[in-house]
Amino acid sequence: MEKARICMFLITGGSGYFGFRLACSLHKKGAKVILFDMSPPSLEVPEGIVFLKGDIREYAQVEKAVTGMDCVFHIASYGMSGREQLNRKLIEEVNVQGTEHVLRACVEAGVSRLIYTSTFNVVFGGQVIEGGDESLPYLPLHLHPDHYSRTKSVAEMAVMKASGTELKDGTGVLRACALRPAGIYGPGEQRHLPRIVGYIEKGIFRFVYGDPRSLVEFVHVDNLVSAHELAADALMSEHQHRSAGQAYFISDGRPVNNFEFFRPLVEGLGYSFPKLRLPLSLIYFVAFLTEMIHHLIGPIYNFQPLLTRTEVYKTGVTHYFSMAKAKAELGYEPQEYNLEEVVQWFKSRGHGRKPRGSRLQRLILDGLLLAALVALALSYLPVVGS
Repeated sequence: MEKARICMFLITGGSGYFGFRLACSLHKKGAKVILFDMSPPSLEVPEGIVFLKGDIREYAQVEKAVTGMDCVFHIASYGMSGREQLNRKLIEEVNVQGTEHVLRACVEAGVSRLIYTSTFNVVFGGQVIEGGDESLPYLPLHLHPDHYSRTKSVAEMAVMKASGTELKDGTGVLRACALRPAGIYGPGEQRHLPRIVGYIEKGIFRFVYGDPRSLVEFVHVDNLVSAHELAADALMSEHQHRSAGQAYFISDGRPVNNFEFFRPLVEGLGYSFPKLRLPLSLIYFVAFLTEMIHHLIGPIYNFQPLLTRTEVYKTGVTHYFSMAKAKAELGYEPQEYNLEEVVQWFKSRGHGRKPRGSRLQRLILDGLLLAALVALALSYLPVVGS
């Protein structure tokens, strides 16, 4: 009997948290996986998974990596959060030009399947969305409050347009789809959770903001892995290529208030959850001023903003989406997870110490923080009669 052919997968951005988790899952199922990234994963790479150092901004390197692959997961991106959001040049080069390189290389090398990791943000720019589906139009590019979301939208549109392009080797066409995940969480996540825990431990997380009834969504890393694997399968002939040219919202399917979602993490590490709630408009204004300051002094001192305007909208304005299309066409069924494993992961690394100082001291700090925010906002308001 002829031995079944091993499927070859390339993962751009494969050294990142999600990319590496996806690689390990594919590897356990018998696939051969290549990680294409600027630096190797922080965790030990299992035998059978290959790391290939490369820059997505260099077409020759992308073409070399793509050659011989059966399927490409294009995950690599830049500028999702924090000060990265303010580096417009690098965001453009990685998210737009990098995606163009991947698409071109797939066509040239005869790769028939491509799954693009997009974002909720291609349709969201601060407006309320309740149970939205994939029929929602792209947000007009000029309405995006940040360049990351704008470039991810441009890149997704390019992927959708490229789906159906004839491959240069004459073996068929490129079939591509896009997954739009919510905010990713899970044990070991290195982009958002350490920043949040750092704010907690430094005593900065002393207030929440926005309407307590506002709802957002998150996706556990393993649910997102499952969605990508299902999307890759749905691009194959056995499944009538049903995901080709399609986009899908992916989350845990459980809308929740952003701050309430993180309450188990705060309290699980032994800290008190903030009682002070500030207006969303005030925090947005402070974020705007912070971005302006960063624009002025960033070349000299590239500090980490407490929040950017996009992060304020993403955390404080209701936006959640239907999983109906992903369930019907991909067979996606998100499993239930909580933050307990995340709490234990941080505790195992020495986090969770209670803050020092009396309750009176903490109240004084809260008052000083609020006064500073109000003073900063008022200082930029026009003076009456001037």
